[in-house]
Amino acid sequence: MTYFFETYGCEMNIAESAAVEQLLIARGWKQAASAQVADLAIINTCSVRGSAEERIEGRLGWFNGLKAVRSCKIGAKTKLLDQAVEYVKDGPKPLTLVVMGCMAERMLNEFHIKFPFVDYVVGTYAKHHFGEIITAIEEGRKPFEVDDSEKYQFAEVSAEPGAFSTFVPIMHGCNNFCTYCIVPYVRGREVSRPVNEILKELDILNSYGVREITLIGQNVNSYHGLAGDSSISVPDAENVTFAQLLQLIANHLKNTQSKIEWVRFMSSHPKDFTDDVIDVIAKNPVICHHIHLPVQHGSTAVLKKMNRVYTREQYLQLVQKIKNKIPDVSLTTDIMMGFPTETEEDVELTLDLMRQVKYESAMMYFYNPREGTPAAKMEQLPESVRKERLQRVIDLQLEHTHEQMSKRIGMEVKVLAESVSRDDKNELLGQTQQHEKVAFLADKSLIGNFVNVKITSLNGNTFKGQII
Repeated sequence: MTYFFETYGCEMNIAESAAVEQLLIARGWKQAASAQVADLAIINTCSVRGSAEERIEGRLGWFNGLKAVRSCKIGAKTKLLDQAVEYVKDGPKPLTLVVMGCMAERMLNEFHIKFPFVDYVVGTYAKHHFGEIITAIEEGRKPFEVDDSEKYQFAEVSAEPGAFSTFVPIMHGCNNFCTYCIVPYVRGREVSRPVNEILKELDILNSYGVREITLIGQNVNSYHGLAGDSSISVPDAENVTFAQLLQLIANHLKNTQSKIEWVRFMSSHPKDFTDDVIDVIAKNPVICHHIHLPVQHGSTAVLKKMNRVYTREQYLQLVQKIKNKIPDVSLTTDIMMGFPTETEEDVELTLDLMRQVKYESAMMYFYNPREGTPAAKMEQLPESVRKERLQRVIDLQLEHTHEQMSKRIGMEVKVLAESVSRDDKNELLGQTQQHEKVAFLADKSLIGNFVNVKITSLNGNTFKGQII
């Protein structure tokens, strides 16, 4: 039998899709060439913005049509469904449609009413039912109602098949309740994964040939987990901090002579980025010198309205500490413009903060009200104002990106070769420890390996280089 995935949203969704895919593969399922010819289609949804849900609703309408074609209930051809029509010319071939993720969790009680053609709605806390769902499909049984659980369960492995760079979930949920964000309402309170389970997954990933991992969670540096094993030496086995976890991972990879050579993490909340985390990064070469540190805004007044629990001054002090301890660090961020009550003075404070920090890159967007959050009830700025302010931030960041990346021209760097370049089939595209893209002439047999490259030039936001 065959499956097809569509995954929207964050790194956690990617990891959770990969975990379900591992389960399907273990049961003998194969990946379909397209949704039109799959036995099972799974849509992993995102709710972080209303626009994300609108896009998913559009896709669900398309899948409704596909299911009708596959059941031979309609005979009309459309360009998008031609392949499906050809597929069912000898009779019906039903498609099971599963929706999982944050949108499924947010609309749990109403999803089947609004989208009755969806066979299974699997909320954030119900993924452990996938084994039963797969069995029901294999046995041709009718869909059953999926019950939610009160406890989030981490998958044993969350790697995509064949991946040499993958995500490793270490915690789930969020306790911060930023006034613009729906994540705490759909992901729930913070839950940290035990250390022994994380280390066990690293061993499995090493056996798969993985070379790079990214530790993920809604707020990784608020991690407080159990050791989970008496052999794991920490001062408090029931309250392992993120800094301690990073050191335990670095020690474990070294002691097991693991092929995993790079460790990344995201996302971080500035309020939880402690001095000991900076120290651990600085003294362990296996932990990459790239930190994504979302500031969201440069005005203390706006940060307070956002409930970010730090001031502009505290954020800048943190950045200076990081730069002092890790001089070659690459800093990236998230910036939101047009938040309710934002003034021109607030905009200038944000631009000024950017000039002081000099981010290498940034995720930049204008505020969109999210139903169910406190900020959605505040008085909104006109969209034209929000967009104009965002454009000023984008223009400045483009200058900083070029300035910061130009400093690396002429350097010799370690690069993980990731894929063949789309622009030149004779080139490979790789990534530096600082999370920068590099294109260089090389044979595709090097994909998945580390190589030393001299950076020779900068083309847009991608370096050009030569293998040393």
